[in-house]
Amino acid sequence: MIKWLTRPAEYEPVWQDMRAFTAARNAGTPDEVWLCEHAPVYTLGQAGKPEHLLNPGAIPIVMSDRGGQVTYHGPGQVVAYSLFDLRRAGLFVRDYVRLLEDAAIGTLSDFGITDACRQPGAPGVYVPYGAGGHVAKIAALGIKIRNGYAYHGVALNVNMDLSPFLGINPCGYEGLVTVDMATCGARQDLKTVGERLAERLLTALPPPVRKDAAG
Repeated sequence: MIKWLTRPAEYEPVWQDMRAFTAARNAGTPDEVWLCEHAPVYTLGQAGKPEHLLNPGAIPIVMSDRGGQVTYHGPGQVVAYSLFDLRRAGLFVRDYVRLLEDAAIGTLSDFGITDACRQPGAPGVYVPYGAGGHVAKIAALGIKIRNGYAYHGVALNVNMDLSPFLGINPCGYEGLVTVDMATCGARQDLKTVGERLAERLLTALPPPVRKDAAG
């Protein structure tokens, strides 16, 4: 199921709704992807270090329960919150991270950005930037798993004001450049991109792992 949230969405109410959905679900609850465009906010993961906030200015800061360091959410970025039962799908954390990255890479390719890639040891999706083999980040991941249920998800930069990223070390990496699809020559409607990303996330989920009734 794909659900669009009211835009722009304040971060904290959406986060609390995800936690409530996750706490209430059971083995029969269908998986969902919630799509939204957040009002401007910086979020720090559970291990987030305040020193990566360089110049936040007037943008609110929220301490979140996702993994990772600091990132920015704002208009022109689509966030896909994947509320998935990883046990039912038989996915380990590493598999799930790869699923999120694959969905973002596939979505970018669908809209003409065919050189998106991973970087070893740095979750997220990147594109070549400048000379010398440098890359820039175009999609960020943040996940939380509780009792085998995942929430949070992936944020893909579509067409946004990128200047707030200059106020932080994105994802804890000093000097990391952040770009969006428009910078890469792909100007697309945020709703269209979001729905394609959600479809890719849901179709990438393996069928439920069935236990042998005799075992």
